[in-house]
Amino acid sequence: MNRNEPRPSARQRALRRSREVVAGVVQELADDDERTPLPEVPTATSMGLLSCHACDALSPLDQEGQPCRRCGATLHHRKPASLTRTWAFLLAAYILYIPANVLPIMITRSILGTQEDTILSGIIYLWVSGSRMLAIVVLIASIVVPLLKMMILTFLLLSVHLRSTWRLRQQTRLYGLVELIGRWSMLDIFVVALLASLVRAGALAQVDPGTGAAAFGMVVVLTMLASLSFDPRLLWDAHDHAALEGTNRKDAHPKAPAGAAPASAQAND
Repeated sequence: MNRNEPRPSARQRALRRSREVVAGVVQELADDDERTPLPEVPTATSMGLLSCHACDALSPLDQEGQPCRRCGATLHHRKPASLTRTWAFLLAAYILYIPANVLPIMITRSILGTQEDTILSGIIYLWVSGSRMLAIVVLIASIVVPLLKMMILTFLLLSVHLRSTWRLRQQTRLYGLVELIGRWSMLDIFVVALLASLVRAGALAQVDPGTGAAAFGMVVVLTMLASLSFDPRLLWDAHDHAALEGTNRKDAHPKAPAGAAPASAQAND
């Protein structure tokens, strides 16, 4: 770097680092299974085994529902009722997402009157008042992130139901992305709780959480429960099933040895 060139500011370095992180995530999600085929590796299911969710001990597959020989936990091949529980939590989150964005999330009472603010009105106020970076952060954390989590989980659930084998590695990374961004969904609840605890000036001003805050908190909790209930191994069951069917077809129709005459020619002879 030339000494005469100005050093980048902290904001420029942060933006450059953010671009690099986003570019890395996009590159991982854009990786194509057709370009880099999935390796055929043995799995516990293909070997007739299952793993204990508590101690990772391996047991025969026919012992599902029995206590683990090492820790005593009940053995399960997959999370029990994973799809049913995930759909239930996800549909409840979709329903509560509407009042979370329509009802007031914060109620401010002062000598000038009472003001009710929703998430969108707060974002608009921050944008108009000049705090555009903060408005973008609140928009992403409060609107985009919860909706993105619900859309990704819906896509993964539909992929399992349809037994899709399309880009399984990318689908697994999407599930990892849901786990990563889930912690940033509670930003509005943190802000409201902080203001409600700090702004206590008696009759002059008072900040109380609204019903929208409760609905929004429930959306965040329900999406977290849906993410925890979903078993990503279900995505790969379709691939294992397709690979097993392909192996059975090859065994049913063995390839004729080199130089051997076809069966129809032998019959004619």
